Amino acid sequence: VQLQASGGGLVQAGDYLRLSCAASGRPFNSYTVGWFRQPPGQEREFVSAIRWSGGGIRYADAVKGRFTISRDFAKNTVFLQMNSLKPEDSAIYYCATTRIVWSEIENHNRYSGWGQGTQLTVSS
Repeated sequence: VQLQASGGGLVQAGDYLRLSCAASGRPFNSYTVGWFRQPPGQEREFVSAIRWSGGGIRYADAVKGRFTISRDFAKNTVFLQMNSLKPEDSAIYYCATTRIVWSEIENHNRYSGWGQGTQLTVSS
């Protein structure tokens, strides 16, 4: 499954934005879809993940309470609603898929189908 993240942009601190992750080719089916971000010069870090079937959800502590991940079965799309944005949320956001066990879903090395990502910049 090849994915494409979209919806990034330039916003101010406190604003909100919604990212989309659309799949081309096969549907998500039994996959877990994860969102990751990579600030300039830093490692790629886990943001959130959702199990397509069953709906298990996890968030990184840094975004818990501000970000919400969801899925649309009809559109075969995963969304990341980001509220109360902070400058430290600025990064390139990527989505990808995995079928690994739930305990390992924060490990970006276990994902595939990475697209080009979408840039989010939050000004203070």
